[in-house]
Amino acid sequence: MTSFWSIWVIVLTLACLALILGLLLWNLKNYVGVKEGESCGHEFDGIEEINNPLPKWWTYMFFATFVWAVYYLAAYPGLGNWQGLAKWTSSNQGVTSLAESKKATEEALANGEKVQLDQEIIAAEERFGPIFEAYAKQDIETLAKDEKALEIGQRLFAQNCAQCHGSDARGGTGFPNLTDDDWLYGGTPDKIKETLLQGRVAAMPPWKDALGEQGVKEMTAYVLSLSGRKVNQKDAEAGKAKFAMCAACHGMDGKGSVAHNLPFGAPNLTDNIWLYGGSQRAVEETLNHGRAGVMPAWKDILGEDKVHLLTAYVYSLSQNKQ
Repeated sequence: MTSFWSIWVIVLTLACLALILGLLLWNLKNYVGVKEGESCGHEFDGIEEINNPLPKWWTYMFFATFVWAVYYLAAYPGLGNWQGLAKWTSSNQGVTSLAESKKATEEALANGEKVQLDQEIIAAEERFGPIFEAYAKQDIETLAKDEKALEIGQRLFAQNCAQCHGSDARGGTGFPNLTDDDWLYGGTPDKIKETLLQGRVAAMPPWKDALGEQGVKEMTAYVLSLSGRKVNQKDAEAGKAKFAMCAACHGMDGKGSVAHNLPFGAPNLTDNIWLYGGSQRAVEETLNHGRAGVMPAWKDILGEDKVHLLTAYVYSLSQNKQ
């Protein structure tokens, strides 16, 4: 807020308070020319107006609310750019990254500032930290069968993962389905936990310049043929001859990096599961422009104990419950 608007808000607010106090004091005096309890000389429909003052409890209530308003505006932020004598704020304002947020939290604690969000986080860690720590001592396979652990894991998922993967974890275009057994980086407990802790960055490069328009069309035909799709065989054969440039990540058989124990996260092209769509147009778009999907790292956001429990929940989604 600029200085002009800050002053504007302060002046208007204080003027309103002064007006309210003036009205309250004015109404405590007798200006009607008759004694209290006597008739003011007005009558309507059998109802006579009596000069009665405000009840004492009502007057005291008005004064109390006025005093509280003055105290609140002085102690807490909100009156223009005034920060308040109590050094309280709802959250650290203006942060744009996790590093800035941590730094702001440390500075607020060092300066004795009362940041509501920070205090709530600290209280939550003190209360629930030992619970997560106890679960972290158990292996993931055991936790994946623990109903209480899975309930907590589901809440963590809903708060942090559902925005991309959906509340049912079935994903969508560009976001993997976590309930099947198709994993770009591996679906073992250790690999899932590694993904959650460190995040993933896709590295599918664009091939438009290297292949050209016709080359992309031919490669698309061959890629689609790997999953049993009906394509132009002439184009598919031409695409197969060029597939060596893709084999470094997908393997010569097109079964992806997991099948060949490679760390690239290259998908299996021989099934019919497509992260960005399996239509001819979608595959051509992928080849032309590449894909650079990002899975954020959750280690610094949630901490290892919560990630351990979240891993158990995600792992349980793709396991046979029978």
